[in-house]
Amino acid sequence: MNKKMIISIIAAAIIAFLAFGFYKASGLTNIQIVSSVTIKGTKEEVFDMVKYLKNFPKWSPFLAEDPTQKYEVKGTDGAVGAQYHWDGNGGKDLGYQEIVKVDTFKFIGMKCDIQKPFVAKPTFDYYFAETPNGIEVKQDFKVQSGLVDAFFMWLFNAKAGMEKTNAQGLSLLKKAVEQ
Repeated sequence: MNKKMIISIIAAAIIAFLAFGFYKASGLTNIQIVSSVTIKGTKEEVFDMVKYLKNFPKWSPFLAEDPTQKYEVKGTDGAVGAQYHWDGNGGKDLGYQEIVKVDTFKFIGMKCDIQKPFVAKPTFDYYFAETPNGIEVKQDFKVQSGLVDAFFMWLFNAKAGMEKTNAQGLSLLKKAVEQ
């Protein structure tokens, strides 16, 4: 094989990889992950564990991963507009989440503003329902991204990581209430 043919084959392989990757990434521009957990506790205990941001360190999967993370609550905790700010991983993780809607014992809506390690604005909606086995908490996570960001999410299997992190958070929430 001559040099020109080898370069052509490599170029074709790169183009095919990029085309396939962007095709797969097009399905990741709008990610929604719905998870739930049933917790043995009163509706007040479960609801307040999520509503009051001062409680988030008890069930944060991010703090479990980085116990040196710095955080603070700003605003009136538990009310619309309250924010939980974090700075972790030696300044590599930075952002905040904010309560945007509260329907007592039924729903809490939060939006996030992540500045590092990437820029994103996901939302977390929490729904609460009484069941015979306890309080069911359903978490509805949504994030939108551009095609290039989605390509890198596909490349590094980021959706699987998000699913794992969200499941860990709900598991820690259950543990925090049931202790």
